[in-house]
Amino acid sequence: MGFFNHQNLMKIHYQKKRNSDKKKNKVSMKSVGDDIIPAVEESDSSEDEVAPRNTIGNAPLNFYTDEEHIGYDISGKKIKKQARKDMLEAFLARSDYPWNTIYDEYNDEEVEIPKEWRKLIRRYLKGKTPHADVDPYPEYVDWVKHDAKHPLSNAPDPKRRFIPSKSEHKEVLRLVTGIRKGHIKFEPPKEEKRVYDLWGEDSSSTDKARHGLRYIPPPKMKLPGHEESYNPSLEYIPTQEEIDSYELMYEEDRPKFIPRRYDSLRKVPAYDKYLLESFDRCLDLVLRPRVGKKRINIDPESLKPKLPSHNDAVTTISVHVSGQWLASGSKDGTVRIWEVETGRCIKMWDVGEAVSCVAWNPVPECLILAISAGQDVLVLNTGLGSAEEQQRVSELLNIGAPSETDNADKSTSIMSWLQHDKHEGIWLKHIKTVTSVVWHRKGDYFSIVMPNGDSRAVLVHQLSKKFTQRIPFKLHGHPVSSVFHPSRRILFIATKKCVRVYDLSKGKLIKKLEPGVREISSIAIHPAGDNIIVGSREGKVCWFDMDLSSQPFKKLRCHPKDITNVAFHRSYPLFAASSEDGTAYVLHGMVYSDLNKNPLIVPLEILRGHTTTDGRGVIDCTFHPRQPWLFTAGSDSVIKLYCH
Repeated sequence: MGFFNHQNLMKIHYQKKRNSDKKKNKVSMKSVGDDIIPAVEESDSSEDEVAPRNTIGNAPLNFYTDEEHIGYDISGKKIKKQARKDMLEAFLARSDYPWNTIYDEYNDEEVEIPKEWRKLIRRYLKGKTPHADVDPYPEYVDWVKHDAKHPLSNAPDPKRRFIPSKSEHKEVLRLVTGIRKGHIKFEPPKEEKRVYDLWGEDSSSTDKARHGLRYIPPPKMKLPGHEESYNPSLEYIPTQEEIDSYELMYEEDRPKFIPRRYDSLRKVPAYDKYLLESFDRCLDLVLRPRVGKKRINIDPESLKPKLPSHNDAVTTISVHVSGQWLASGSKDGTVRIWEVETGRCIKMWDVGEAVSCVAWNPVPECLILAISAGQDVLVLNTGLGSAEEQQRVSELLNIGAPSETDNADKSTSIMSWLQHDKHEGIWLKHIKTVTSVVWHRKGDYFSIVMPNGDSRAVLVHQLSKKFTQRIPFKLHGHPVSSVFHPSRRILFIATKKCVRVYDLSKGKLIKKLEPGVREISSIAIHPAGDNIIVGSREGKVCWFDMDLSSQPFKKLRCHPKDITNVAFHRSYPLFAASSEDGTAYVLHGMVYSDLNKNPLIVPLEILRGHTTTDGRGVIDCTFHPRQPWLFTAGSDSVIKLYCH
């Protein structure tokens, strides 16, 4: 009886009670003046009374164990407990009619099971289908025509066909013994007839090449075509007007051969210009000798100009929103800006410490680059763009005279805003190592992550007001990375075990995403904002659909080693994952506008080309904003661009 639903039984019971009440209650209409008042005549029989309904809600029934009542009805009156049957009487009732009633503990009453349900239960216990109308073994309809021809016997192959033949084994031993003793002799191989290639290379040229002489064969004559046939097609035979026009042409422009048509090969006359052409060819060979020139072996790579490059592993890359500039940071302490179209290095800064992250400002007119190196974050003016844009950036990065009221928040005790003297920009000093810098879509705010910053591990800086504030949330773990929502005031913070989604406007936690991996390494958000991907240290990529669940919609085992970064494309349905195994995976991830359709995820390509150094391969990857191009940065101090 465990599979019956208690609420369904009660519903049937109450419906039957209400139907019986409607039949037994008689409604009489009496007119008083102009008013019509319905009057209900109650039955005198005690059997017509409706049992009171229990309204204690979700309160446990053990609260009324020692009481004389089981609860209260809708009017607040106590519902008395029914007298308990004798145990022997109850046992006999169950033995005689095991499926007639079921005890409702909530309302303290016996509920009768309908006859149809009892039939279903009996059929279910006998192992039959619950409904008698269902035929579990319908007659099979063979929709395929079997017209194939079979052998005389369809009997299975005998066992002897799968066992090596003893007679064949003896015959092989006899032949092997005869060959070894010389009783069985084979005929010597026949020499193959030498076939002379009429249009091939001259045999003398191969002989001279064996003796180390440099031989240049003479140019061969043009091979005959359809025009030289004795019976060519009609389209190859010129008309008389065309033949007359040949006489008016210069001799060097005139065709050397005019095709003609004959009924048979024996009617073809001898070529009248054979001797003249042979003599002219001999003159060409004698009077125009060919001189052999020594070829200089030059490595093509040595002709390429040496481009500036990093001296150590490239740890981070970032593409400007316009797609024209690429910024890269390395362990050698340098930050470079490259022109994507030509691969030319435009600018270089030496920050004196290993660079962990570079990020372009997302506003196209604001050519500002944020750099994290150790405990410092540099917000620099790249000097690119027009004069007006550079002037606007210089004013934005000017701190001015510091005041006592600046940075009044408590988070200022772990950082300070300073004007950088060596490089044109702002210098933010922190007391812990900064590993990640992420810009807001409007370009005024950017968040930084300090894994060892405890309660102040994630800070949000405002560039226009030179103001810093900490996230007023408890992170419950070491943060790895953070990312802003592309259109809403939501911040995603990824710790080593989970991803927490915070609403910055309301100041509360919205959702907690649990990928179920050993350690999270990176996070990326879809341009639409409803889907995110998470990379892990065990080589898995987890796809989350924010509208479905807090558990991953799809888990992909992409790489055998740690995943270093994941990235979405801004306009194409593509996402990528880079790993320390030296490869990068590109996958198709289509998100439909129809909420009833699940995202479509299809692996596309495995990109190779980086060499692993010190156990590390591809450290970072990012997409071009407009083209289906992927940039990868490796530990071999090389940045590669893969085009579709």
